[in-house]
Amino acid sequence: MSAKFQTPRIVSRAVNEYVLKHGFRESKVAEKLRLATANHESSVMMGDPTEASMFKVLLPAMGAKNIIEVGVYTGYTTLVMADAVGPEGKIVALDVNDDYAKIGKPFWKEAGVDDRIDLRIGPAKDSLQSMVDEVLHDTFDFAFIDADKPGYIEYYELLMKLVRKNGIIAIDNVFWSGDVFDESITDSDTVALRNITQHVKKDDRVDHVMLPFADGVTLVRKK
Repeated sequence: MSAKFQTPRIVSRAVNEYVLKHGFRESKVAEKLRLATANHESSVMMGDPTEASMFKVLLPAMGAKNIIEVGVYTGYTTLVMADAVGPEGKIVALDVNDDYAKIGKPFWKEAGVDDRIDLRIGPAKDSLQSMVDEVLHDTFDFAFIDADKPGYIEYYELLMKLVRKNGIIAIDNVFWSGDVFDESITDSDTVALRNITQHVKKDDRVDHVMLPFADGVTLVRKK
């Protein structure tokens, strides 16, 4: 395990170290938040910096301005995405509590992106349903799911109503440190991640690709 973030077992140490050195450029404030998070006992929950950097490239390329993030933790990925969408962009960031987000808030402010982040505290299912009820259908460009694993399918279905045509839903942790490959592992999180993968694969409303880096991430494009 890196002192800075957890290295998934599916990625070799050599590959991980090479990517850390050459694979992306991180802002000074994002790096500071990542290192501050690394000192927390639950730092394994932080989003992978390579994945966040992929979003930093992807979001401007697709002209994304309206984002939903399901699962914030300390807000490392939130910060990176808020920077990527620019001054006119907005992120609706959902988490069940703000205990960890409090760590990230000063860094959001330091980066000058705090006014782009709408942090909503409460069960993500309820927050998403409220957005559906507000008839915000087809208005979001991009969504990122990185929260409680048993809720993934429900989050996905609600997001499918909120994300526009050709919008993207990114689903994190689809490898779960390799546990999904071992059929003898049947805890609720692992089973839920297998289920969301099969759910997406069978969904004719989308095109998708599973990317074998970090802890596995699936990108889903709504047709």
